[in-house]
Amino acid sequence: MLVNFADGVVESTPWYWWVVGFGGQLVFASRFWVQWIASERAKQSVVPISFWWLSIIGGLLCLGYAIYRLDPVFIMGQVGGSVIYARNLMLIRESKKSGASA
Repeated sequence: MLVNFADGVVESTPWYWWVVGFGGQLVFASRFWVQWIASERAKQSVVPISFWWLSIIGGLLCLGYAIYRLDPVFIMGQVGGSVIYARNLMLIRESKKSGASA
């Protein structure tokens, strides 16, 4: 439940937005576990492609929640991050294409 302090009206967030928000945070946080496990297995610091997929999926879910909540700070952070995650996936794809054609 959220109280709008401007007019004292109590607002309610539908349960499915809580699922989207918390789900996005869980997906986003899981990327660190994936990266850590991959690095431990390789015995060096690595960033697997799944890190970027978890980043963009979690980031977009959180962005949806932030837009629903009309939170400009959260929206700006998630938009910026999502652009970077998408670009990294594009670079990986381009690298694989050029590696396959070489």
